[in-house]
Formats: sequence, C-alpha cells, structure tokens
Amino acid sequence: MARPWTECQELIVATSNPHKVRELSSLLIPLRIPVLALPSDMTFAPIVEDGTTLAENARKKAIGYASQLQRWVLADDTGLEVDALGGAPGVHSARYAGENATAAMNLARLIEHMQDIPEEARAARFVCHLCLADPSGNLLLETRGICPGKILEQPLGSAGFGYDSLFQVAGLQQTLAQLSEDQTAVVGHRGHAARSLVEAWHA
Repeated sequence: MARPWTECQELIVATSNPHKVRELSSLLIPLRIPVLALPSDMTFAPIVEDGTTLAENARKKAIGYASQLQRWVLADDTGLEVDALGGAPGVHSARYAGENATAAMNLARLIEHMQDIPEEARAARFVCHLCLADPSGNLLLETRGICPGKILEQPLGSAGFGYDSLFQVAGLQQTLAQLSEDQTAVVGHRGHAARSLVEAWHA
C-alpha cells in the first residue's frame, strides 16, 4: 500500500482554536513531525461548513485549506450527540444557540433543552472526525473517535471548553472539564481519533 504521507515534513491543523492545536500537537507526537496552527499572516477564502455530517465538514476543511496553502493539512470536526435530542446538537454543536453563539450560550441552550429529560435518558457521546489532505488537496486518511457518556443537569469542572463541563464520561464520575489533559488524551474523542490516525500513518 502506498503511503504518500511519509513525505510530510510538517502538518498544519485547520483551526484557529489554540486549544485544539495544542491537544492535537501532543496527541500526534508519535508522528515525529511539527504540528502547527494555520499561519496567522495569511488570508484564506472561507471554508463554508455546510455539510450535514461531521465527516463532510472535516473533509471540506482539509481539502479547502490544503489547496489554498499547498501544504499538508489535518482537519477535524467535532460534535456532541445527545440521544434525547435526536442526535443534536451534532453538526451544529458550535452554533447550537445561534450563528454567533458563545460557548456559554451553547451550554445554556443545552441545559434548557435537557431540563425535563430524566436521568436514564441522558446518554450522549462526543464524536471527532479527522481528515488528512496532501498539498494538492487530495484526501488521504480519515479516522473517527467516540467518547460515550451522559449529560449532567449542571456544569462541573473548569478545564476543557465547549460542552465539556456538562459531559460525564462513561465509566467515570467526572466530566471532561474535571479531567487533566493526560486523562482527556486517554478517554477523549479526539484522543481516540488521533491514535487511529497514528496507527494508519504507520501501517
């Protein structure tokens, strides 16, 4: 099997979120290449994330940024899927409370929508989809990571971001926002997706 990514000398993460860049950089240490944020001195044509799935949006970002940069790009799209809400917020996780919603607004909207949901019906999962594209914009690798758990009634913890403080990890009595970065790397959705990428990279 051809492994064109062995030519990759550095990897650009298709995000302006420093938390994501730091997390992925740590998770991808086994690749032994620099993992960098999008260049701040460049202007990019906007990538419209109008896909109906996390996978579609991750693909669009990987291909779009790789084509513009002509460099190797890793894109992720992550969402929270709540069973009682029919899989919402899902692909709309970042804008659950509106197009320009803050993380606090999204969290408040989720609490509001879950207020009448009983304990036994609060199952949820975080899903992360990763896509790797080469400098020509060809999609070469895709992986997916899932972190199962449930939605609490009130936030707990101050680490993490987004919905982490409301999401209790399955098998633990803690939310993602109560875990250390090392613990999150082991049980979290992005950690699972990144390890799958590393395995595919070296396969």
